[in-house]
Amino acid sequence: MRDSAKTLNEMTPRERANLMTLVADALEATADEAQEIGDDRFAANSISLARIISGCAEDVATMDLLAAELLLQHGISLIALFRREAPPVLH
Repeated sequence: MRDSAKTLNEMTPRERANLMTLVADALEATADEAQEIGDDRFAANSISLARIISGCAEDVATMDLLAAELLLQHGISLIALFRREAPPVLH
């Protein structure tokens, strides 16, 4: 059975770090896709945010959780924006 969703306050530091790493990895993948279709600006923004989130993931036990939440929200929104606006890739 799946666990119910937790807020950052309810997560352990390890869970927070794993979530931040997951979002950073997704942003890096989005950056790669954006670069493949020639959207260099979107790729640069995605990779920059991914690196910020990755850097914060190491300090998530001691950092301001509101800041972590805002970074995660921004990262997830950026990924969603790309998914909504990117042309489909045909194989």
